[in-house]
Amino acid sequence: MEISKDTKASNARVFIVGLCIITLALLSFVLFVDRIQNKTLKVVFFDVGQGDAIWIETPGGVQVLIDGGRDRSVVRALSGEMSFFDRSIDMVVATHEDADHVGGLPEVFDRYDVDTFLRTENQGEGTAAKRIDSINESSGSDVVYARTGMNFDLGTGVFLSVVFPDRNVAGLETNTSSIILKLVYGSSEFLLTGDSPDEIEKYLVAGNVDLVSDVLKLGHHGSKTSTSEEFLERVNPVYAVVSAGKDNSYGHPHPEVTQRVAAQSVELLSTIEEGSIVFLTDGTNLRHTKRWWH
Repeated sequence: MEISKDTKASNARVFIVGLCIITLALLSFVLFVDRIQNKTLKVVFFDVGQGDAIWIETPGGVQVLIDGGRDRSVVRALSGEMSFFDRSIDMVVATHEDADHVGGLPEVFDRYDVDTFLRTENQGEGTAAKRIDSINESSGSDVVYARTGMNFDLGTGVFLSVVFPDRNVAGLETNTSSIILKLVYGSSEFLLTGDSPDEIEKYLVAGNVDLVSDVLKLGHHGSKTSTSEEFLERVNPVYAVVSAGKDNSYGHPHPEVTQRVAAQSVELLSTIEEGSIVFLTDGTNLRHTKRWWH
């Protein structure tokens, strides 16, 4: 029986498509196995200009985005960290609803399926904040209101815990309501403070909260309203990270803060100078690098 040219062409297309699917499946499996075997936690402080956006990827492939900067810069940054075929994020956190922290999040929710959305009851003003509030009803994500003591097991020995708030912060000023998080993997610890001011820092120090961390994300982009001397001493970091835009109108980071950091022999890293800052740790050894293209 003679097989027509159309049938042969159709069979060839099926074969090619099938081969592509198998290749992609094998590649995904290899990447997954490699991620498990290398046991590396990645934390990226994205360069999104004057704003915050932090990416976490565990050795097991769990992905967390903390804040989303002011605009769609965060989406471009994510494309450098995520596979083209990856359209889901395990957790998104909005530390508070100021535009330089949540402006890019609506587009993140538009593009990706988000399993868990961690936020506070505090509601900000402006278009971005209103869009964020509407996500509660439209995204299908599991909305969780942050409380001190919540401890999210991200698998492979990685834990993300809520340090603050310890109450409903609906009526507070937005910065004061910021979620503070601690990320722990083995002996490597990161303290991520949003725009939390010094009054909250003092509250935590007075409460004898465990703040010691290797990496401290300086509050409020290095503003003098955050990173008090007492707080910095209690955290005792090796690295301090400033997430801010070049020539920003606020003058961040403020000299008072950089001087405090230098006085304690803490290495200061800034997205202004470094671009996106990448930390890699196996739970014991911690190192950092940079990525200018983010």
